[in-house]
Amino acid sequence: MRSALDFSATVRSGARSGRRNVVLYARARGAGQAGEPTRFGFIVSKAVGNAVARNLVKRRLREVAAQSLAERGTGFDVVVRALPPAAAAGWDELSTEARAALEAACRKAAGTPAAGKGAGERGR
Repeated sequence: MRSALDFSATVRSGARSGRRNVVLYARARGAGQAGEPTRFGFIVSKAVGNAVARNLVKRRLREVAAQSLAERGTGFDVVVRALPPAAAAGWDELSTEARAALEAACRKAAGTPAAGKGAGERGR
């Protein structure tokens, strides 16, 4: 994702899933674009750290996104916002959290109930 309109639309109207190091917003695309590959955008602010730390976090998140493209279905816009603790997180922790948040956000955006939850039940 590159345009500010895509970022703002995804953050405003997308399903949100937060973890300690990342917050993901996912939005299902329109019917005309449903078969296209999932698009990712990244937000890593100066609060995360200096340029070296921010770029390391971005590279790690991009790799998680690249690996997730094969697993995740098509037709989503996803914005990944790195939080300040992400700079100190290792690859395993960041990868695990980002994958879990991606799964939860895409499930919410698609309107699919969480595994193990029956109709009418609420997860807490």
